[in-house]
This record gives sequence, C-alpha cells and structure tokens, in this order.
Amino acid sequence: MKIEEKLSSVISRHEEIEALLSEPTDGQTFSKLSKELGELSPIVEAGTQYKKALQDMSEAELLIKDSSTDEELKHFAEEEYYRLKHLIPEIEQKIKILLLPKDEADDKNAILEIRAGTGGEEAALFAADLFRMYEKYASLKGWKFEIEEINDTGIGGFKEAIATITGKEVFSRLKFESGVHRVQRVPETEASGRIHTSAATVAVLPEAEEVDIKIDEKDLRIDTYRSSGAGGQHVNKTDSAIRITHIPTGCVVACQEERSQFKNKDKAMKRLRSMLYEQQRQEKAKERSQNRKNQVGSGDRSERIRTYNFPQGRVSDHRINLTLYKLDAVLNGTALDEIIEPLIAEDQLSRLAEME
Repeated sequence: MKIEEKLSSVISRHEEIEALLSEPTDGQTFSKLSKELGELSPIVEAGTQYKKALQDMSEAELLIKDSSTDEELKHFAEEEYYRLKHLIPEIEQKIKILLLPKDEADDKNAILEIRAGTGGEEAALFAADLFRMYEKYASLKGWKFEIEEINDTGIGGFKEAIATITGKEVFSRLKFESGVHRVQRVPETEASGRIHTSAATVAVLPEAEEVDIKIDEKDLRIDTYRSSGAGGQHVNKTDSAIRITHIPTGCVVACQEERSQFKNKDKAMKRLRSMLYEQQRQEKAKERSQNRKNQVGSGDRSERIRTYNFPQGRVSDHRINLTLYKLDAVLNGTALDEIIEPLIAEDQLSRLAEME
C-alpha cells in the first residue's frame, strides 16, 4: 500500500472517531476512542504537512516553468522547490515510522530485574550502580520507582534487585536495556591497580495485567518457606516467603520481601504474569521477523550489550557501535537518553527495512 493510501485510511478513521466522540457514549468507550484518536493525530498532522509540501512544490515548479514569471519570483520559486524536494522525503520517513505497527507493550509499566553476574563482589557493586542509574533516570522522567526486593551483600553490592517502574511510556524507553552489562574498572580492594571485568544482567519486563495473561491455578506449584535476611525474629517464625513454579514453562518466581504470605504471593504472581507476557511477546516478534538480522532489544541475556569502562570514562553500546565519553553522566541518568534514543531509532529503521 502506498503512503498516500495509508494516509487516506488513517484520516478516514480519524474523522470517524471524531464523529463518534461527538455523540453520547459510555466512559470506557470514550476512553478507548480518545486513546486511538491521540495515536492517530500525529499521523494526520504529518499527513497534512506532507500534502501541503507536495502542493507547494508543484506550484513552485509551475512558476519555474512559466516563461512569464519574472526573474526575482523565479529565483524564489527555485529556492522553495529545492527546499521542499529535500523536506518531503524527511516527512515521508516520519510518516512511515508513525505508521509502523505499535508494540502493544510500549505503553505498559515495567518490572526491572538486575542480577550480579560473573565477578563476585565487584559484580554485585556494579549491579547496585546500575540499579541506582535506572532509579535516577526514572526520577528525571517523572516516573514512580518502587523497590520490590533487594538481596544485598552487606557491603554495598546487590546480588539481586527488583523494582516496578510506573509512568508514561516506561517500557517503550527501557525495553532495549535488557541484556548483559559489562564493567571494566579497578576495584577499591585491588592494590596493584589491575582492571577487573565484571558483569550484571538486566531484564526489563512489561508489567502484565490479569487481562493480558490468564494463568490456570492447576498449572502452578506454590511452595512456602521461611524468609532469610532482614526481618529480626519474624524470619524464624513464619513461612511467609513464596516460590511459584509455572509448570508448563518452567518459569520460577520467588518473593520474601513482605511479612505477609498473601502479599508475597500477590507480588510473585505479578512478576510471573509479566514473565509469561514477555515470553509471549518475544515469540510473536520472532514469528513476524524470522530473518531479522539486528535483534536490538531482544532481551537475550547471553548477549553482551554494553560496556562501562571506568579508566577511560566511556560507555559503549555494542549493538549500534555507539561510544560516549560520558560515563558519570550516563550513570547518574542524565545522559542515558543519548543511548536510548539511537537504540529506538535503529529499531525503527530495522522494522522499516522489513516492510519494504
């Protein structure tokens, strides 16, 4: 389908929704239609700009070809013609990106899971650095960052840390962070000044609602056990910790953060739904794109996606060959968008290539 045909279809639907919203309707329908209208409006605006640019270029071309046009006006028409000739492909590209099928998970909140990998205590310290980086980034975006569970080492490192991030377009911006993050630095305990390489895994899961994923109780094995770690005498008295195994997939989640067994189960079920939803989402993506070479944002944890090199003060994202000498700014969240934006752009270009 040509871009003009796609635009025509979107404009017709936009007009249809505007007409429907002008009539009495229930709250749920109104909310659904308003959301769709909001998604279509940027395409309609770009389409209007595109059509006007085409018309203006056509009029400029007529003036250039008209022998009765005076030289001053012809010169102005030529400048306008070549300006629009360069502008129109940019608008076309913008429209193509806006017309790309939307990832249904993009508007969802996210569950962030960070685990220390190879490297012992240094890996745990790095995992804590990453967790704080996303916490600061969430604050800059005006998102709510709620810590769900932290398994710390006692000297500043995190073996595992889990948080729920709530806000606008959370998952769409963080989904490419999944993977293995590597750090190269001299540990404070290293007397010889030798650089150590450690790693941590980051998983960003779209938070799934019950309507997204239906889980049959008979597919679950639920075990209770006594909490370990902080909690005083309580941990020795109550089997409040919960471990849930989803038998068909083998997915296992555990939660011991709350004193209440009920609350721990509720949190564990939330994580399980999100894990199963992400699995389902990835399977659909693979079906749509068997031949896709650039698996940006696949969440493959065996893939080293980024390196943080402290001696050189640089951060390198290996998927897009991007290097920034802004290590401190990335770790405090202020420069993280300088990595995220190119990742989003690369994903868009990759999906556009699939459609052509």
